[in-house]
Amino acid sequence: MKIVIVGAGEVGTFLSWTLSNEGHDVTVIESNLERATAIDEEHNVKVIQGNGSSAGVLKKAGVDSCDCFLAMTRDDKTNLIASSLAKVLGARLVVTRNHDQTYQDNSLVNYRLHFGIDVMINPEGLSAVELAKTIRNPARVAVENFARGQIEAQRVRVDKSAKWRGRSLRDIRLPQDIRIGFIRRGEQEDVPHADTVLEEGDIVTIFGPPHDVSRIRGKFDPHSEASTARVVILGGGETAVALIRLLSSSRFRIRIIEKNADKCQRLAEAFPHVTIIRGDGTKLRLMEEEQVGDADYFVASTGDDENNIMAGIQAAKLGANHVQVVLNKSDYEEMLNHLRSTLGIESLVSPRLVTLNEVQRYLSKEPYIELFQFPRQQVRILEIGVKNDSPAAGKALREIAWPQGSVAVALLHKYSVKVPGADDQILGGDRVVVIAREDTVPKLLRLLGHA
Repeated sequence: MKIVIVGAGEVGTFLSWTLSNEGHDVTVIESNLERATAIDEEHNVKVIQGNGSSAGVLKKAGVDSCDCFLAMTRDDKTNLIASSLAKVLGARLVVTRNHDQTYQDNSLVNYRLHFGIDVMINPEGLSAVELAKTIRNPARVAVENFARGQIEAQRVRVDKSAKWRGRSLRDIRLPQDIRIGFIRRGEQEDVPHADTVLEEGDIVTIFGPPHDVSRIRGKFDPHSEASTARVVILGGGETAVALIRLLSSSRFRIRIIEKNADKCQRLAEAFPHVTIIRGDGTKLRLMEEEQVGDADYFVASTGDDENNIMAGIQAAKLGANHVQVVLNKSDYEEMLNHLRSTLGIESLVSPRLVTLNEVQRYLSKEPYIELFQFPRQQVRILEIGVKNDSPAAGKALREIAWPQGSVAVALLHKYSVKVPGADDQILGGDRVVVIAREDTVPKLLRLLGHA
């Protein structure tokens, strides 16, 4: 594919290097002469030194014929202008990096639609989704960035005392925003239908908004009610803010350690339920005073990798149960991956890597994006675009003859995400997330317009 990237910072450079090595034809636009020279010397990509929000420079880079345009600078306004111009000039797919939450608010203006953006990515937000998965539910099915983190899949075993044991899915009448998408019974695995009866020992995968999924687990196993989790976050930047929003449940007791007074003030005003501690979280004395060793989760998410690493090691030494570290650069990644267990660091999250994973989904030549494949490879979770002339377009879910062995678990409609109800209409241009048996995938593709 022909790919044009604006911005050769940490994220843009990593994307250009990786995508070029995968065989894509990559052109990078960078305004800073030093950065442009460095990437030209070190990577097998075409480099243009210039303003990425200039139509002339974009035309010179071949945006008019590119398959994918990636605006990856750290400046939101530059990215928005560059993306809008790229779309007008003819870029097929436009992916834009953004930081300001303003551009995610569609209540007055749909910014993506206005600027011609197909996908909006926030590396820090994607990192927060990765961090939140384990914290929200350690026993979850590991579905990466499922429906942009707004829909979660959790796994629960049906207990003998369960209220819904011995009842069919038709009789249970699940809440509208909840789906049972997958059941494992002994060695058998399948996508359930309305007449499937829940039995003791079944392992059920539930799909829905994170808070609602956690709330309904008790109906399957009364003993699985989640206990309160103590979370300490080092740093009050974008990743921390996104993580707080993802942990918006009363069962999380969150403390933020941040040394910048202005950030502390803003965090306290935005999140009155969160305890804000002003201080240097890398200092052993402060960590001891704030009882970091008693935390269930310690997340080091400052913009300084050295501080994150040292604080994470110290938190593990003090006794924190789970330690997560955000790595913004590549310098220590390989070494830390080898030493994680020795240092007591449970997981490393890289904004560069989560952004790459998100971008790669949209570079597939298939008419769908594969979000997850279950271990035995019998069931897959796919995000499929709906063609305007497809048999399903313009119909409500109840009117669509879904292949047996498939369940629609999320509807991405005009940049919003929801678990669709029977009366929700699917329109051309929407994207549907479906959990399906392998043998039903060809039927699903035909149903949604991909002959």
